[in-house]
Amino acid sequence: MDAKEPLRVVVFGLEGEILQNVEAALAPPAGLIRNGQVDRRWLNHFVRQVPDKAAKAMEPYGYYSPQISAETAGNGDGEVLNVQVVPGKPVRVDSVDLVLEGPGANDRRLKEILGRFPVRQGDPLRHDFYEEGKGALKARAIDSGYLQAEYRIHEILVDPTRYSAKVRLVLETGPLTYFGLVFFEGAPNFPERFFHRYLAFKPGDVFSYEKLGQTQLNFLDSDRFREVVITPGLEAAVDQRVPVNIQLTPSARRRLRPGIGYGTDSGARFTLKYKDVNSLHLGHELSADLMIAEYKQFLTSSYTIPSYRNKEAHTVLRLGIDREDIDTYTSRSIFAEGERVYAMGRGRLCSFFVRLLQEDYTIGGEDARSRMVIPGLRYSARRYDDSIRPRKGFHLRAEVRGAHDSLGSDTSLLQGWVRANVLRPLPFRLSLIARVEGAATWQRDPFEEIPTSLRFFAGGDNSIRGYRYQSLGPVDSQGEVVGGKHLLVGSLELERALFENWGVAVFYDAGNAYDTLTDITWAQGVGIGLRRYTLVGPVRLDVARQVGVDNPGYRFHISLGIGW
Repeated sequence: MDAKEPLRVVVFGLEGEILQNVEAALAPPAGLIRNGQVDRRWLNHFVRQVPDKAAKAMEPYGYYSPQISAETAGNGDGEVLNVQVVPGKPVRVDSVDLVLEGPGANDRRLKEILGRFPVRQGDPLRHDFYEEGKGALKARAIDSGYLQAEYRIHEILVDPTRYSAKVRLVLETGPLTYFGLVFFEGAPNFPERFFHRYLAFKPGDVFSYEKLGQTQLNFLDSDRFREVVITPGLEAAVDQRVPVNIQLTPSARRRLRPGIGYGTDSGARFTLKYKDVNSLHLGHELSADLMIAEYKQFLTSSYTIPSYRNKEAHTVLRLGIDREDIDTYTSRSIFAEGERVYAMGRGRLCSFFVRLLQEDYTIGGEDARSRMVIPGLRYSARRYDDSIRPRKGFHLRAEVRGAHDSLGSDTSLLQGWVRANVLRPLPFRLSLIARVEGAATWQRDPFEEIPTSLRFFAGGDNSIRGYRYQSLGPVDSQGEVVGGKHLLVGSLELERALFENWGVAVFYDAGNAYDTLTDITWAQGVGIGLRRYTLVGPVRLDVARQVGVDNPGYRFHISLGIGW
């Protein structure tokens, strides 16, 4: 307490929440202290009110018969109001009668809430628990579509002489309410059927505020609307059908974003991204990406046709040119691809694709050209608790692809590839990040006829740190790395969070590309890293050391984005 405080209130005999509530109730009223001096007559009046105020503050915690006394004492530091409390015996709940009436009387979700009601027979009476349970029951009823739910009876009958209380609640649910027609305003340049892909409900579904909230998030996450206002027309409901009005404010249709950066795998780089999120006024998306870097350059464009039934399903057409010039190989390719993506729910996607590829490459001192027609299947599942700085979750990606000379390819092969990342929280603000990547190839023709983009290599920021990008794999008779038919790489990383947006990590990476499992040479790297979390993903700075080799070297790795 401040020694200059004119009046201090000190409560004896209580602790915890009940003490805090009594102290709040006994806060000196405005006017009792004027110009730093206590008004004596007002203080005497306040002292007489103390027992009633303190007793009322104790009732929500089940104490209805406390003994309370108050007296003032003066000293050199000002007035002190001493309040002595003997709580007495708490009131206990003698019976709890919870009843559902109306059309929702047998609703399973409401009965689950009743089963978890926080006030139980034999417990000390807590008014805050009662209000919490009462509010949760009605909120669940409304969210379950019973918008007219009201308590017909809600009472606590206290008998202070017997230190007992009876709790009784009777909730009349009223009829179920359903979604009616949906009206869209404010975005006339989009076709109306495009909006339906973002609805979390259909007309005729049971009304839910949670589904309205999810619908708003779906529109905002689409990156096409900067403001979304959803208004249910409760007063306009007919036959328990509630119309819904959705007011949309579109964001900029066309965007152009340049950037500069650096990544260990790419070197210094310049990027330019273009996007049109409402191409042809159909809600289609046209995008183009250009990157000019030290070791690689590419220009790709894609045209995405969304499904009007599901916000994740779509068809995408891609076209691109790519050039990569690293110590291991040089590659120049042009490709066209069509992919149909199907949504499987809960962050899972499955797709079928066909890729046309022409690649000119130089590897192991040999020049070659390859033309491929590659059909395949892709699957992905992703679930993280936060998109910026996740604490737990996983990401799984898998692909099966093949080619055959009867379909126009220069070589026949079948490949499978999978990559999985798991993030788990640990005590003391630690996180464990585990990563595994594997691939296998079965081919009929000589391995030398497989283009570099379909061979497997290891090393780099998202592979085995401590080694250059794509520098690991089987070698030819001249000792030149030429890539492998198979791949197996794993990583364990332990990260400690620092402050709000920083982290430090230690890691171990191991694996390699290989032709036969018996010939695999396990490359290993260990190191430490610094993390800075931003709105566009984490910036990772790692220093790694090779393990298990003569004259091990160190290598710095810099990358942007969630690579694990």
